[in-house]
Amino acid sequence: MIAYLRGNINHKSTIPKKDNFVVIDVSGVGYKVYVLDRLINNLQSGQEIELFIYTQVAEGVLDLYGFTTNEELNFFEILISISGVGPKSALNILQKAKIEDLREAANMGNADILSKVSGIGPKTAQKIVTGLQDKIGGIEMTKTGVWSDQFGEALEALVNLGYSTSQAREALSHITSTDTGDKIKEALKILGKR
Repeated sequence: MIAYLRGNINHKSTIPKKDNFVVIDVSGVGYKVYVLDRLINNLQSGQEIELFIYTQVAEGVLDLYGFTTNEELNFFEILISISGVGPKSALNILQKAKIEDLREAANMGNADILSKVSGIGPKTAQKIVTGLQDKIGGIEMTKTGVWSDQFGEALEALVNLGYSTSQAREALSHITSTDTGDKIKEALKILGKR
């Protein structure tokens, strides 16, 4: 599974209202990565870029979604874990709503905040807010960058064992051990009970 890419912009989509993607040249291999509007608008051909990647593998589909921060990736993963919200919908939501608005809506239980965002209807907004409220603890953990510093190796090991990033983060949020090996063992025990 691809989790991170660093390379140069070989091509970017320029068709308005279509899927926004860039092709990143990483050592001679081009990766098509779907990205947010605001990112693609600021990129130039040949520019170096680093992206955190979500890899969608489904029947006949292998799509990559790229984000400049772990926080964006975390919100994306949480959004797609909500019933009825797929990767393209989650990317669309993140294009239309700021992460701060999503966090505020979830913390306050107020779907009206999202309903004001163009293109998100009241029913979808309520569904998103309810889904985010169930998972907001994981969001707050990543807000401070704790995952990359404190749980990086353990998180990577769990993902390599086949767990999703969100499953691994959730399990690791309950661990107090400082040793990486112990973190992995304790997390596997938690994940094994589910």
